[in-house]
Amino acid sequence: MPRRGAVATLLQARRGRPLAILLLIILLGFQQLSPQAGLPVARLALFDLYQHTWPRQPQGQPVTLVEIDEPSLQQLGQWPWPRNKLARLIDAINTHRPLAIGLDLYMPELDQTSPAMVARNLPAKQADLATTLAALPSHEAVLVQSLQSAPVVLGAAGFDYPTLSTTQGLRSQPVLVQGGDALPWLRAYPWVLASLPQLQAAATGQAVLSVDLDGGVVRRMPLAVSVNQQPVPSLAMEMLRVATGVPAVTLVVDQQGIREARVADLIVPTLPNGEVWLPFAPARHSRSVSAAQVLSGQVDPTALQDKLVLIGITGFGLTDLRATPLDAQVPGVEIQAQLMESLIAGQFLQRPAWMRHLEGGVLLLAGLLLIAAVPRTRLRWLAPGTAVLFSLVAAAGFAGFRYGGLLFDAASILIGLCLLLGSLLSSRFLETDTQRRQAQQALQHERELAAKVAGELAAARRLQLGSLPDATRQFPGETRFQLAAVLEPAREVGGDLYDFFMLSTDHLFFIVGDVSGKGLPASLFMVVAKALGKSIALRGEDDITAIIGQLNHELARENPETLFITVVAGILDVATGKLHLINAGHDAPWLRRSNGSLTQLKGAGGPPLCILEDFPYPVQAYQLAVGDTLCVITDGITEAMNAQSELYGMARLEALLTGMPIDAPLEHMVRTVQADVQQFVGDAPPSDDLTLLLLRRNS
Repeated sequence: MPRRGAVATLLQARRGRPLAILLLIILLGFQQLSPQAGLPVARLALFDLYQHTWPRQPQGQPVTLVEIDEPSLQQLGQWPWPRNKLARLIDAINTHRPLAIGLDLYMPELDQTSPAMVARNLPAKQADLATTLAALPSHEAVLVQSLQSAPVVLGAAGFDYPTLSTTQGLRSQPVLVQGGDALPWLRAYPWVLASLPQLQAAATGQAVLSVDLDGGVVRRMPLAVSVNQQPVPSLAMEMLRVATGVPAVTLVVDQQGIREARVADLIVPTLPNGEVWLPFAPARHSRSVSAAQVLSGQVDPTALQDKLVLIGITGFGLTDLRATPLDAQVPGVEIQAQLMESLIAGQFLQRPAWMRHLEGGVLLLAGLLLIAAVPRTRLRWLAPGTAVLFSLVAAAGFAGFRYGGLLFDAASILIGLCLLLGSLLSSRFLETDTQRRQAQQALQHERELAAKVAGELAAARRLQLGSLPDATRQFPGETRFQLAAVLEPAREVGGDLYDFFMLSTDHLFFIVGDVSGKGLPASLFMVVAKALGKSIALRGEDDITAIIGQLNHELARENPETLFITVVAGILDVATGKLHLINAGHDAPWLRRSNGSLTQLKGAGGPPLCILEDFPYPVQAYQLAVGDTLCVITDGITEAMNAQSELYGMARLEALLTGMPIDAPLEHMVRTVQADVQQFVGDAPPSDDLTLLLLRRNS
């Protein structure tokens, strides 16, 4: 408990700012420790998202893949092929004058299918055949001739430990180093799995193919590595060297590591360890040809002429599959091809040394902004404000990648800002909790007052509903028309209203309205509107236009809460059936004819009362026949909502009214509609006041 008290005290000190500043200093220190500091998983996931959003768009097709694919294995036999067959493949490619040929495979052991090797395994009775076979050149000798006649680069794999086939050196073209020693920075391999010495001697170049994975995914590729204290180029750089005819690949070193790699006039900015972030493009089958097609002469010569040609294995079960930011399984030779394409096109992804300092500056500025703003910002503005800040940081990362190929680690910054925000919000919540504890003593008093107010509201509900007219008592003995109405507030009191009374012996006035808002303010406005409407109508006015116009004027003049009210009001000549209606922003009423048809009276209307003080409301004139029934509702019926957030709707009401008997008593119709709405809503709380008025003309 004392520790919890100390933490709470620290969180509440100066509204949590000192603790947040301390946390920000820790985050900045952690972020600046080394180029690899931060949150690697989140950072790499964000960098992958950059590439998913904007993958590299290839420019031209300088590289061709000759795939030892499934059709090649079916036609030419299983892998590994005899070296003389590989020699024929190299010769077939070389006839089309490629710039360089790279082998994404290793040949560290003698070919067991060479004639001399086969001769050793023949029985004694086939001595003559053995002698003949032994006199033939080995498959290595055949391959050596092909390697000597073509610009071939052999691949090798770096190892951190010795195996049966590894050696401690590689016969490669020397790498020039300028500005310092590159060995401390390069990825070091003490052992290497390479092809046979005679094959290395015959080839134009040697290169290392090994790649270190980030969580099982290829994201970076070395342009050079160290093999037993000897700098060796990657396959891409060595093939570019062979293609351009320059004597060596050059590494430029400074105090921060390897700054760039050069071959001919190509300058590639690198990470301090000589690696580059590889911008991936979707795999393209258009630059791939089958080895079987090459050997059979069925390949288009332009696919190989003046190209960088890579030979690799892609057959099922033999493929060296790797994961990339764009694909879960990509052959290793495809990744080598993508590296060469990006180098030739000059499409680089960069994360220079200054990027870490820029990220630290962004974290510092955004963190200080949070520390300054969060403790004094209202909670309702805090969410959109922090969302804008976080969005700007994320957008900076995407913009840097899109327009500059820069890898900006917005993920670590956002996670750090989330930690800061959590600390500051914890301080605010503790402060709020303290205020809540201080308010608990007043809560009991408030509850007592609430109970008293609840009783007063119940009384107000009784008074409000009691002020509504009852048709059975209002028109005793009346036979020329029938009228029934119901009002059900959503809360203790509501803002709906209805009223009806006789203006003269033959003229019935009725009104149905819906005040904006709910609760006590709406109910008070409803009482005022009902009283004013009746007072104006009974002053001797028998013109519906004059009544509604004056009511609009009076309500708008005394309306401090700026409420408004939608209204349907009418005057019915009960002797002739002549009906005059005004609709002020209300749902159009329904008219059910004596033949059972149902029509919604969507005539001209106007805005709700109290919106435009002097608006001239148009009058709709209709003729009610004997047996016709007018139905006026408020939107508390059509917009009644159940627990699944579904609305009752006009269609359901229309179907219900249509399905009732033509001569059904109006009270029965009112109860039926009210019960159907309640059944639809179920246990969900009422969303609005419900009002329904039915008026039928009799003979």
